[in-house]
Amino acid sequence: MFIPNLLSTESGSESIVRARIVIVEDEPDLRDAVAEYLEAAGYEVVTAESAAAARSLVETQSFHLAILDIAMPGEDGLSLGRWLRSKLPIGIIYATAAGTALDRIVGLELGADDYIVKPYELREVLARVRSVLRRVPQPKELQDEKAGTDRRSVTFGPFQADLDGRLVTGANGAVIDMAKSEFDVLEIFLTRANRLLTRAAISEAIGFTEDPESSRAVDIRIMRLRKKIEADPANPKFLRTVRGEGYIFSLPAGDGN
Repeated sequence: MFIPNLLSTESGSESIVRARIVIVEDEPDLRDAVAEYLEAAGYEVVTAESAAAARSLVETQSFHLAILDIAMPGEDGLSLGRWLRSKLPIGIIYATAAGTALDRIVGLELGADDYIVKPYELREVLARVRSVLRRVPQPKELQDEKAGTDRRSVTFGPFQADLDGRLVTGANGAVIDMAKSEFDVLEIFLTRANRLLTRAAISEAIGFTEDPESSRAVDIRIMRLRKKIEADPANPKFLRTVRGEGYIFSLPAGDGN
């Protein structure tokens, strides 16, 4: 059976760490159906019926990814997602009811990696889970294996981006707090510096289909990214807009790998 996993990128290496997923959903039939489907695909799955139950789980367990229903009694999924991000380097997929575009936009602004719209097909859930897990930072046990090997890094201004460790540091080595979705976009630009990238190209690179929602999602990620790497986000030095065409990341001569 195929086991989805987080693999070391070293040539000839396949250090397997089975992905663990928590599903937080107050509808028991839907919760059980998604869990059963993902377990059949080879993932370890734990479920919770509320945000309070999920918080209890996280006190004793760690997860690579969370699927969070936004509209739950008591604490909602958006609040739970913020808390999870403060505790774990975790991928987050929000589930939202059809027609509630505002929830999806708020979720993206809070650092969600993806969202699914109810009612959804289980195959779509699996596809989005796989896409997000490909972008989840490697667990510490895999990072330790790669310590001392050549790592891809890019310097721009006062910042140093470790593309393999998915870490950005600023002046004096201070770590820049960056959601995985933000780092995804930054990596796309750093590996294609000084090239014009359309929204469609960026959407494709991060696994989105090109539609108005995806374009908005790209813009939100870029807006958040600018706030963290630009001295003046309204007049960016690195991540510039080319009106009517897309974006370009300016990497001055002398900066780079």
